[in-house]
Amino acid sequence: MRTDDGKKGDMQFGLSESQQILKVNARKFFAAECPLSEVRRIMETSTAQDKKLWRSMAEQGFLGVVFPEEAGGMGLGYVELAALAEEMGRALVPGAFLSNLFAGAVLHAAGATKHLATISGGEKTGTVALLEADANWNPGAVKMPTLAGEKLFVPDAESADFIIVAARDAKKLALYLVESHTVKKTPMPAMDLTRRLYKVAFDHPAAELLVEGDAARKALDHALNVVTMALCAEMTGGMQRMLDIAVEYAKTRKQFGKPIGQYQAVQHQCADMLLFTESSRSAAYYAAYTMTEGDAQASTAISVAKAYASDACRETGNRAVQVQGGMGFTWENDTHLFYRRAKASEMAFGDATYHRERIARAVIG
Repeated sequence: MRTDDGKKGDMQFGLSESQQILKVNARKFFAAECPLSEVRRIMETSTAQDKKLWRSMAEQGFLGVVFPEEAGGMGLGYVELAALAEEMGRALVPGAFLSNLFAGAVLHAAGATKHLATISGGEKTGTVALLEADANWNPGAVKMPTLAGEKLFVPDAESADFIIVAARDAKKLALYLVESHTVKKTPMPAMDLTRRLYKVAFDHPAAELLVEGDAARKALDHALNVVTMALCAEMTGGMQRMLDIAVEYAKTRKQFGKPIGQYQAVQHQCADMLLFTESSRSAAYYAAYTMTEGDAQASTAISVAKAYASDACRETGNRAVQVQGGMGFTWENDTHLFYRRAKASEMAFGDATYHRERIARAVIG
């Protein structure tokens, strides 16, 4: 984000030249390396993770965009991450980017530089096992005793090289690093066909203690903020793509001798989609800006963005389908793939209700 005179708070809602270059290059990269035909191929594989695409993303520096250079990253800010994530959402990039980002953000906050370097460079992938039977994203809800029990809805566990596990150690929250091949992973049904979810069973596997107590809670809180902000930007990119598809259809599909886009009812649907997309984009980039500036209100800004995007992304999908009628849900049409992603993202890292409650707690104090 640009500032008028370099002072905190004097913000213009626009990308700087270097941020815009990153965004444009990311769009060109994904258009070439991951067109929707390739997305459909990758999502049919067992893990929805493609090694060739992953290596190419690593070579571009995308896997370590916000991680420090000494840990193999690019050392850029959260606005740059938002710009990248938006383009990934627009391209419907399949695979483990978000789960890997989540793991990397935990490692960064925990000071585990050697593991972070392997993630930034694409040598290994990681994920985080947090959710349990109550599906509560609050780190304080973790109940599983030290590496003995089950975690649910663990993203990309099969393709991950290691899993960061949140557990209770003598009533203290603790984070452990476990090699993925040492635990049992069972696929779970997932709405989004481009990302896989798993149930992971732990039976006292060998593990490395990363951090515990208050430091563990702070690491998880930070990582959740990073990945939630990135998800909001990604959702915005998906909304933009659904809008583009719907508008293009409205321009070419004719009824009673003229394009349906000339009918006011269709125009209203498209106008709603534009409003949802632009509002979500503003909220997502503001959240990224507050994180970059270290603003005390960053967590609240992220919750505002996620609460809005969760509802807006679903509603944008609804309207994209309405504009296209039955065509919107045919297998050959790409809209339903983005709509599936929207429904899955609505719940990921806390739905609108969860984040509104988090906002209320922050306001009440």
